[in-house]
Amino acid sequence: MHRLGSVARFVVEFAVLWLIAALALVLTDSVLSGVRLTAMPGVGPLATLPAALALALVFGLLSVTLWPLLMRAMLWAGPALLFLFSFVGNWLIMMLTVWIVPLATVERARDVLLLAVVLSVVGSGVAGAVAARRDDTYRLMLVRRSTSRMRRRGATAGDGRPGLLCIQIDGLGHGVLQRAIGDGVVPNLAGLVHDGSHVLTPWHTDWSSQTGASQLGILYGDNHNVPAFRWYDKTRNAVAVFSNPADNALREVERADRDALLTGGASRGNLFSGGADDNVLVVSRMRGARMGGGAIGYADYFVDPAGAVRTAVRLVAEVVREIVQAGRQRFADVTPRVRRGGLYPLVRAFTTVVETDVVVAAVAGDLIAGRSPVYVDLVGYDEVSHHSGIDRPETRDVLRKLDAEIGLLAAIAAQAGRRYRIVVLSDHGQSQGATFGQRYGETLDELVLRVCDGTPAAHHPHTAATMGTRGRGAEGLGYAEASLRSGAVDTRAPGSPTTPVVLASGNLGLVSFPVVPGRADTSWITEHHPGLLPALTGHPGVGFVLVAREGGGSVVIGADGTVDVTTGEVTGRDPLAAFGPGALDRVRRTDGFDNVADVMVNGRYWPDSGEVAAFEEQVGSHGGLGGPQNTPFLLYPADLPAPPTPLQGAEAVHAVLTGWRDLD
Repeated sequence: MHRLGSVARFVVEFAVLWLIAALALVLTDSVLSGVRLTAMPGVGPLATLPAALALALVFGLLSVTLWPLLMRAMLWAGPALLFLFSFVGNWLIMMLTVWIVPLATVERARDVLLLAVVLSVVGSGVAGAVAARRDDTYRLMLVRRSTSRMRRRGATAGDGRPGLLCIQIDGLGHGVLQRAIGDGVVPNLAGLVHDGSHVLTPWHTDWSSQTGASQLGILYGDNHNVPAFRWYDKTRNAVAVFSNPADNALREVERADRDALLTGGASRGNLFSGGADDNVLVVSRMRGARMGGGAIGYADYFVDPAGAVRTAVRLVAEVVREIVQAGRQRFADVTPRVRRGGLYPLVRAFTTVVETDVVVAAVAGDLIAGRSPVYVDLVGYDEVSHHSGIDRPETRDVLRKLDAEIGLLAAIAAQAGRRYRIVVLSDHGQSQGATFGQRYGETLDELVLRVCDGTPAAHHPHTAATMGTRGRGAEGLGYAEASLRSGAVDTRAPGSPTTPVVLASGNLGLVSFPVVPGRADTSWITEHHPGLLPALTGHPGVGFVLVAREGGGSVVIGADGTVDVTTGEVTGRDPLAAFGPGALDRVRRTDGFDNVADVMVNGRYWPDSGEVAAFEEQVGSHGGLGGPQNTPFLLYPADLPAPPTPLQGAEAVHAVLTGWRDLD
């Protein structure tokens, strides 16, 4: 009976789509002067309906037949442009339809394009609305497609051991999740907690609280020499950044001998493969064109018109939603807030819709195929939080949708032939607040370059790219970055030979002097730029700086005191006191990195409000110390061994996950 019901529903949905598409063609015929459908005599107002029905049917059949071939031919473009190219494919199919079924007269090639656009938009709207509104329909579609693919490849559903599925909600702090559970925003995650099947616990990031450091630690058990999301590499005279596939591949090569978490498994939407051979939208494995070319695992998704249609509808809706929400925030004068125009609506739509749909579909296939372990990064919350805030209505709306995706994957896992342990976690949290530039009228790079070169900030000829302000800012999943914003930049500001490179990751700033082969110490900095350290340590937006001392050792300097990094001896007022227990240990660990910046600048943190002042233009930010950005979460099955308390650092999370991975 269930199968008969599914068949009946398919027939009804097909008939509705066919009829609506035909009626759209009839309307187009009456509106556009360049399109004429053949009319049946004696039928009345619907005289052109038979021709429209025939054209719509042939167009649909050709789409099903030729779409996969056209999409595979255009995979070089990458997913960011593939959505747009799909309309070009529909135009070609419409031209073939008009030639095969001579029931329409078109005067110009653009009329064929208009006809194709009408059918594409109407067909996508109806089919996508059905799939988007009926998650059970979409789930069945994913399961059916994945099962069929597995059978064709002769795959088997695992080796009999329980599988491990790790779902990362990028940027979601432990406290924000607790509030979302209490307010009913995430019913699927709340259900796991309330029924006692899972345990929710916090863990604590390293000083560099961003996805690059966290994922390296989680996936490889080693995030040594990662001081920030981006840093100046003196050995290569270049900026290393986690949105660069080549840099990420190098990080993997450096850890080739580690016990990678995903060996034999699958990596989905991550910065790194984690040892997996099966990768989808993984930055370190990107090859080809800047727009993500090389068909890096997303081919199976886009060649299926049902998935592409569903994504197209949701992408357009998300762009409109962002424009409306940004306008509402401006109208209500919500503060703090940042500019949300330009390409950002497309960046948001790509990360929250296109990327999410692709990786969720890939994980559905993994579950049906019995792959393990699987690690997927859902990036939508992090992206929207940077621009909207960590706990605002639009951010919660994204979180609600990600919770639905997790519920979808849990339902598919329940249908899989292999039992799965599902772990949900985040890589870091986010802290909110007005930005450094909004509070003080100049950015960190303007401040540093003004002091170093003695030039007024408003007239300093440095490049705007120096700070590296980007769509995803401090964290930057990297895939949306590489797809929509990729490009090399020269981050060395013009000026004197001692002019520094200034970079930022949220409220963590890095000042490096390329002219100094090793690490510049207080003596060198004072000699060449005597006003720099006083300007930073005395600034109301700076919490503390870390710098090497002449003769060895390092010191943390604040406005009213210092801390010896080696001994922990405090002189005056402790500049790390506001950042909580363990702050010195985190700073000390980073101080031991080979590539620590000459001056590490941590922005101020206001404990009473939980706010920070990001060095990038972001309402919600992360990358340094201060507030909820340092406390992500781990939600794990209650029957697994409990992790240590407190759980400190991404490398410790790796040890926990690999232990769970190897359990029978």
